Amino acid sequence: MLLATSDVVAGKEVVETLGLVKGNSVQSRNIGRDMMAGLRNIVGGEMKEYAEMLVRSREIATQAMEEEAKQLGADAVVGVRYATSSVMDGTSEVLVYGTAVRLK
Repeated sequence: MLLATSDVVAGKEVVETLGLVKGNSVQSRNIGRDMMAGLRNIVGGEMKEYAEMLVRSREIATQAMEEEAKQLGADAVVGVRYATSSVMDGTSEVLVYGTAVRLK
Protein backbone atom coordinates (compact mmCIF):
# COMPACT_ATOMS: atom_id res chain seq x y z
CA MET A 1 0.00 0.00 0.00
CA LEU A 2 1.43 3.34 -1.06
CA LEU A 3 0.94 6.15 1.46
CA ALA A 4 1.48 9.80 0.51
CA THR A 5 1.00 13.08 2.30
CA SER A 6 0.47 14.74 -1.07
CA ASP A 7 -2.81 14.63 -3.00
CA VAL A 8 -1.10 13.16 -6.06
CA VAL A 9 1.42 10.40 -6.67
CA ALA A 10 4.20 11.30 -9.09
CA GLY A 11 4.00 9.25 -12.27
CA LYS A 12 0.57 7.82 -11.40
CA GLU A 13 -2.96 8.85 -12.23
CA VAL A 14 -5.79 8.60 -9.72
CA VAL A 15 -8.58 6.79 -11.56
CA GLU A 16 -11.01 6.37 -8.68
CA THR A 17 -11.48 7.96 -5.28
CA LEU A 18 -12.79 5.37 -2.83
CA GLY A 19 -13.28 7.55 0.23
CA LEU A 20 -11.96 8.45 3.64
CA VAL A 21 -10.00 5.82 5.55
CA LYS A 22 -8.70 6.13 9.09
CA GLY A 23 -7.04 4.29 11.93
CA ASN A 24 -6.41 5.11 15.54
CA SER A 25 -4.61 3.81 18.60
CA VAL A 26 -5.00 4.78 22.24
CA GLN A 27 -2.07 3.99 24.51
CA SER A 28 -1.77 4.45 28.24
CA ARG A 29 1.29 5.16 30.32
CA ASN A 30 2.57 2.67 32.84
CA ILE A 31 4.28 3.08 36.19
CA GLY A 32 7.73 2.02 34.94
CA ARG A 33 7.61 4.40 32.01
CA ASP A 34 6.40 7.22 34.25
CA MET A 35 9.21 6.69 36.77
CA MET A 36 11.92 6.80 34.07
CA ALA A 37 10.33 9.81 32.38
CA GLY A 38 10.08 11.57 35.74
CA LEU A 39 13.81 11.13 36.29
CA ARG A 40 14.56 12.47 32.82
CA ASN A 41 12.30 15.43 33.54
CA ILE A 42 14.53 16.32 36.49
CA VAL A 43 17.90 15.87 34.76
CA GLY A 44 16.80 16.65 31.20
CA GLY A 45 16.97 14.60 28.05
CA GLU A 46 14.72 12.83 25.63
CA MET A 47 11.84 10.87 27.14
CA LYS A 48 12.53 7.73 25.11
CA GLU A 49 9.81 5.72 26.85
CA TYR A 50 7.09 8.09 25.64
CA ALA A 51 8.68 8.47 22.20
CA GLU A 52 8.67 4.68 21.78
CA MET A 53 5.04 4.51 22.94
CA LEU A 54 4.02 7.07 20.31
CA VAL A 55 5.99 5.29 17.58
CA ARG A 56 4.13 2.05 18.37
CA SER A 57 0.84 3.94 18.47
CA ARG A 58 1.49 5.48 15.03
CA GLU A 59 2.38 2.06 13.60
CA ILE A 60 -0.84 0.50 14.96
CA ALA A 61 -2.98 3.38 13.66
CA THR A 62 -1.30 3.31 10.22
CA GLN A 63 -1.79 -0.44 9.92
CA ALA A 64 -5.50 -0.08 10.76
CA MET A 65 -5.87 2.64 8.09
CA GLU A 66 -4.09 0.49 5.51
CA GLU A 67 -6.38 -2.46 6.29
CA GLU A 68 -9.45 -0.28 5.78
CA ALA A 69 -8.03 0.92 2.44
CA LYS A 70 -7.31 -2.65 1.32
CA GLN A 71 -10.91 -3.63 2.09
CA LEU A 72 -12.01 -0.90 -0.31
CA GLY A 73 -9.63 -2.20 -3.00
CA ALA A 74 -7.28 0.78 -2.85
CA ASP A 75 -3.78 0.93 -4.32
CA ALA A 76 -2.82 3.98 -2.26
CA VAL A 77 -3.87 6.43 0.41
CA VAL A 78 -3.22 10.09 -0.40
CA GLY A 79 -3.45 13.19 1.75
CA VAL A 80 -2.32 11.23 4.81
CA ARG A 81 -2.39 13.21 8.05
CA TYR A 82 -1.65 12.35 11.67
CA ALA A 83 -3.19 13.91 14.76
CA THR A 84 -2.64 13.28 18.45
CA SER A 85 -4.73 14.06 21.47
CA SER A 86 -5.06 13.25 25.13
CA VAL A 87 -8.15 11.13 25.74
CA MET A 88 -7.88 11.24 29.52
CA ASP A 89 -5.13 11.68 32.07
CA GLY A 90 -2.35 9.23 31.29
CA THR A 91 -3.50 8.24 27.79
CA SER A 92 -2.86 9.52 24.31
CA GLU A 93 -4.53 8.83 20.99
CA VAL A 94 -2.92 8.82 17.57
CA LEU A 95 -5.30 9.23 14.64
CA VAL A 96 -4.26 8.84 11.01
CA TYR A 97 -6.53 9.50 8.03
CA GLY A 98 -6.40 9.96 4.30
CA THR A 99 -8.21 9.31 1.03
CA ALA A 100 -8.16 5.79 -0.42
CA VAL A 101 -7.65 5.77 -4.20
CA ARG A 102 -7.08 3.45 -7.14
CA LEU A 103 -4.15 4.31 -9.40
CA LYS A 104 -3.46 3.77 -13.08
